[in-house]
Amino acid sequence: MGKPKPPEPPEPSEHEKLEMLVALLNDKLQPNINALTMLTRNIDLMALNIKTMGYDLARSMSAALPVRTETSARHVGLYCKPSTQADIESDWLAHWCSELKIPVLFHRKLWELAYVLQAVYENGHLQAGKRGLGFGCGSEPFASYFASHGVEVMTTDLPADDSRAMDWSNTRQHAAEKEAAYHPALVDRESFDRLVDFRAVDMNAIPDDLGGYDFCWSMCAFEHLGSIQQGLDFVRNSLKTLRPGGMAVHTTEFNINPNGPTVDNWPSVLFQRQHFEQLAEELREEGHQVAPFDFDPGDKPLDRFIDLPPWQDGALEAISVGLGQPYHLKVGMDGFITTCFGLIITKAG
Repeated sequence: MGKPKPPEPPEPSEHEKLEMLVALLNDKLQPNINALTMLTRNIDLMALNIKTMGYDLARSMSAALPVRTETSARHVGLYCKPSTQADIESDWLAHWCSELKIPVLFHRKLWELAYVLQAVYENGHLQAGKRGLGFGCGSEPFASYFASHGVEVMTTDLPADDSRAMDWSNTRQHAAEKEAAYHPALVDRESFDRLVDFRAVDMNAIPDDLGGYDFCWSMCAFEHLGSIQQGLDFVRNSLKTLRPGGMAVHTTEFNINPNGPTVDNWPSVLFQRQHFEQLAEELREEGHQVAPFDFDPGDKPLDRFIDLPPWQDGALEAISVGLGQPYHLKVGMDGFITTCFGLIITKAG
């Protein structure tokens, strides 16, 4: 038999509730915010402690990963799934990090890079003569890497005069021309110029003349389209750009709590299990194939570490800057626990 459940704490009486309220007032019945101030002024310090311990743990675990002098691409049967510590520790992710010439770190954005490449490889599109279309590309390395394999690539991003693009430009995450996609460590200049092109595209209004591609992708982009419904509509509309049998792979923000509220109708929305399952059901009814789902968020230490937004200024700036590169697979966003989630869809033949 298990341990007996501890008794629930008793509900405060009405008198006790009144005393708690009175404690918030001074002798002139004015709000006494001293106690509240003492609590709130320590919140940033507590968050900093959490970040420091989480980052130190991730650094130590990264250093302990096996040294892989040689890696190779292999089929793993990738599911629609969230980023996990087990994925970061896997051979398949190590291979794509090696290909991109970046170290293996416990970071969810690195997971997204590897997830997209693994999906493209598993579906047979990482070869000369294939055509790929990227949405919201910014300065991602995909176009350069695909071009190094002889893949013809169209990169897209918001028109430069779109007000939304200006916000992304401020953080160097927007591309106004194909040069932003050039990574000289991954591809030679001649191949890039010959195989990569750029076009300004609003993901909420994909032009009808973009079509016939073997695959398309987006990385952490369709949660920024204005609402959950607009994001789901984009995923569906992205299939129109593919030839029959073509593949779409998209990553986005995922609220790991399947029930309860989430963030919608906001510059960044958080999808839940129900949204992906409903979309998959509709797409399968139309004849498209959706990779199986795995919603397991993982149970290892870094699967349970929830990072908090970094401080941009204030008294903690000098200390928080010293934390260096962030290491996290899950983050807190507006009070919700979110991580990256990947979708893989094959268009009906």
